[in-house]
Amino acid sequence: SNFDAIVFIEYPGLKNKYFNQLIKNGFRNLYLVVSESPIVKPDNLDVKNHKYFKKVLTWSDDLVDNKKYFKLNYTFKQPDNANFNLKEKEKLCVSIAGNKHIKNQNELYSERISAIRWFEKNHPEDFDLYGLGWDKIHFQGKILGFNLARLNRFGFLTKFLAPRYPSYRGPVKSKKETLKKYKFAICYENATGFNGYITEKIFDCFFAGCVPVYLGAPNITEHIPAEAFIDKRKFKTYEELYGYMKNMPESDYLNYIKAIKNFLSGDKFYPFSIEALIELFTKQIL
Repeated sequence: SNFDAIVFIEYPGLKNKYFNQLIKNGFRNLYLVVSESPIVKPDNLDVKNHKYFKKVLTWSDDLVDNKKYFKLNYTFKQPDNANFNLKEKEKLCVSIAGNKHIKNQNELYSERISAIRWFEKNHPEDFDLYGLGWDKIHFQGKILGFNLARLNRFGFLTKFLAPRYPSYRGPVKSKKETLKKYKFAICYENATGFNGYITEKIFDCFFAGCVPVYLGAPNITEHIPAEAFIDKRKFKTYEELYGYMKNMPESDYLNYIKAIKNFLSGDKFYPFSIEALIELFTKQIL
């Protein structure tokens, strides 16, 4: 009964009883934070839904106008202990990701699987896979009106029918401790085609001193220096990408590491810092 403003994390929808009541009562000091990808929550970026909010904080560069829409990045504590010990590099390449599936033209889940399967078939000695769900099958869709997702409750069945991934090494206790053992990491966002959608995935690699092979935000180089990562779009095939990584001179690899260090310690990291998040909230909401 006594508040100055309300911030919703992701668009709540009119079925949300709190949001619905606020609208009915004519309360207008509402703010929206958009962090999820539109393939998971498409109503987040529907501008018709934004009419209820005084301001929207979003990753979407296409919406930002610094009037109603303000840039919100995934944010992190600026590291003072990023690991760059090259002697700990035991293997060439790794992928740490959950096994997920969404039918959408912008999804990258299937491209991630393509990368995994290519390495397993052609160079299994140089690749490991970690994450959740790779030892299970995820039922979805319907058959004769039956919702197949109901079968996911039967753990023995999801494991028995799961496709086999020979590169799978299980879940990880620490991304940093795992990533630091590899020179490169397959670092794909869950979605592509959305300017400014840059999540924690590439930063997980940076903090571990692992060079990411990135695919995701089309305008990634507007936010992160091109010298700090390998842009997957520059390689037509995985054979070409593998050859580039496998035969990379040590001096070139050290240049990537140097670029990562410079980015993490320089001014370009500030928009991704916790301090930037605090500044954004204090200026636009508090």
